[in-house]
Amino acid sequence: MQTLQEITIANLGFPRIGRQRELKFAQEKYWRGEITQVELTQVGKELRASHWKWQADAGVALLPVGDFAYYDQVLTLSATLNAIPKRHRGEELAEKVDLDTLFRVARGRAPTGIDAPAAEMTKYFNTNYHYIVPELEEDQHFSIAFDQIFDEVSEAQALGYQAKPVLLGPVSYLYLAKAVGHDFNKLTLLPQLLKAYEDILGRFTAQGVEWVQLDEPVLALELDSEWQGAIASAYVALQHARVKILLASYYGTIAHHQPLVSALPVAGLHLDLVTAPEQLAVFVAHLQADQILSLGVINGRNVWAADIDSIALRLASVANDLKGRVWIAPSCSLLHSPVDLEVETELDASLKSQLAFAKQKLSELSLLKQVLTAPDKAESQAIIDKCVARRNARAAAADKRVYDRVAALRGDDYERDTVFAGRQTLQQQKYQLPLLPTTSIGSFPQTPAIRGLRSRWRKGEITEAFYHDQLRQVTKDTVERQVKLGIDVLVHGEAERNDMVEYFGEQLQGFGFTKFGWVQSYGSRCVKPPLIYGDVSRPKPMTVDWAEYAQSLTEKPVKGMLTGPVTILHWSFAREDISREQIATQIGLAIRDEVIDLQNAGIGIIQIDEPAFREGLPLKRSDWDTYLQWAVDAFKLSSAGVTDETQIHTHMCYSEFNETIKAIAAMDADVITIETSRSRMELLTAFEDFEYPNEIGPGVYDIHSPNTPTVDEMVALIEKAAHKIPIRQLWVNPDCGLKTRTWDEVEPALKNLVQATKELRRRLG
Repeated sequence: MQTLQEITIANLGFPRIGRQRELKFAQEKYWRGEITQVELTQVGKELRASHWKWQADAGVALLPVGDFAYYDQVLTLSATLNAIPKRHRGEELAEKVDLDTLFRVARGRAPTGIDAPAAEMTKYFNTNYHYIVPELEEDQHFSIAFDQIFDEVSEAQALGYQAKPVLLGPVSYLYLAKAVGHDFNKLTLLPQLLKAYEDILGRFTAQGVEWVQLDEPVLALELDSEWQGAIASAYVALQHARVKILLASYYGTIAHHQPLVSALPVAGLHLDLVTAPEQLAVFVAHLQADQILSLGVINGRNVWAADIDSIALRLASVANDLKGRVWIAPSCSLLHSPVDLEVETELDASLKSQLAFAKQKLSELSLLKQVLTAPDKAESQAIIDKCVARRNARAAAADKRVYDRVAALRGDDYERDTVFAGRQTLQQQKYQLPLLPTTSIGSFPQTPAIRGLRSRWRKGEITEAFYHDQLRQVTKDTVERQVKLGIDVLVHGEAERNDMVEYFGEQLQGFGFTKFGWVQSYGSRCVKPPLIYGDVSRPKPMTVDWAEYAQSLTEKPVKGMLTGPVTILHWSFAREDISREQIATQIGLAIRDEVIDLQNAGIGIIQIDEPAFREGLPLKRSDWDTYLQWAVDAFKLSSAGVTDETQIHTHMCYSEFNETIKAIAAMDADVITIETSRSRMELLTAFEDFEYPNEIGPGVYDIHSPNTPTVDEMVALIEKAAHKIPIRQLWVNPDCGLKTRTWDEVEPALKNLVQATKELRRRLG
């Protein structure tokens, strides 16, 4: 193997939550009024200092600054650019934005100031991270109004570090934004936006910054000529800044834009070589003289330890040819990775040896540099031998029963016996539901008492019998509250579940679990994805006992609640030695077994949630059909084993449905519930234009905001939905599960939801 003496270790961004979720707990204390803003920002300062030190200790030369956010980095950029919606700023419309303003945009409420409807939130490209959608008007004015990133640059410099500010690039920012007021071409705002970026880069220059990272993940999309032109004009305009620009893209290949990208006047280019290793040769062949090439070779979106020996073999000749112009880095920001594997003291040793979290991924870069540059062959060989041993250990024995079952699948295993119209008639006769049936999405408040009970049970402080008895009391209370409110189709509340994916993973074979493997989903919401390390099967029923118990408490139908195969896959850290399609099929068969057992236990309405269905889409449209085919098949496999009278529901979170509506219809769920309240029912345009054939429940209660919607507000939303969808197809429900809310918030909101529905039944009956 060829060696090179000079390789730079780089990083695109680091998780902000802290290895013990310190930021989450400080945020929530501040929102509850238990700590001051000064105390909140002190927690942020301490986290940044720790994270910068870890990166510096691993050999990262330029520390990313600007990856830290108190809610969301896109929202922070909107504040920096003075692009905060007027409704969140009050009448003064001050030239400076404060932290409470950001919280009002994100949550609709902050400890100080006015309350206002929260801004729209949606998935960040094909990830489970949610960003606050910028709202831009046709006469939008941009100016620097929030100094957080500049303060953090000074903070890093005071600690002796060389800071590399990280910002979402101007074109990606416009692409992710929405036009408000009336429809207009967002790119008309680009010249004015670029002036603000020039001012920002000028501030960095004054601070002594050498490199600035501008992220343009939009390049992984198949952009039309207008958006390609925007990329070109943006970086031509910014080339006069007296800082070096590293243009970074990730989540997919940008090789289809190679002529455009290679011609850009930027000092460096970052490529995601995990999702698209083949693009390396394409860009090396067209690299400009003296241009830096940042190679994203460590997976920033999964937890499995890297095969450093294999990566080194791929990079050695390129690194040698570029003579010191190579940076090695994660594929994308480590935002999507848990923070630190060192705190996993209870994890099985054999599984732990296969893992690398954010902090360890930086160490992997150090090892990679060592293999590429170490003159001591024995030292390099020791690293290589360890990789080979780990790879051999990773090759778990296949479960022949699982593979035989997958191989035996036939076409009719994926289809219901009767088309929807026939099923709908039978279901209406069986359940006799009123016009605009009301329901909720699944979970009800996970109170401190419930979480404390679960903690005591896991620690062995209480018996399993006592634990389950207490949860039955909670379930009974939840059912009784819903009956009292007058909801038509009930749920049992999911008090026994810690997480909608982890709960099922704990009962399926092939899954492993961490204790502190948290990643941020949005704001203070963190999730702890399971690890899929082996073939998946279901040893025994997972939810039947709880569903049966809840149904025994009432004559109203109680939904069986499951998480779908596509979401379990996407919200887990999945193995990489077999295809995602194969994993989804295995999970689909396990869920199918559970669905059939629920039906046989007398549960006639079963919801199989697929909130992550769209986030698995490849960024290139030309790759969509393959993904949509197997994702739809996995859902249908899980749901098609029941009789026509059994009503199958599914739920999807914040998504743009226009582009995937045909695939969603092909899933053939009897009822789909979706999040639409933040968009004020705009997302229903897809269901209107396509004439969605089945029933649909557009959310009328934004559960991510603590604000209580009024009866009139909900009536207006339902009426708006009725203009787009035939009223006989409509259900009424919250946007999402109510796990994160309190009963004091939930009951008034659901009371208003039921009242709004009754009012409309009277009007429209």
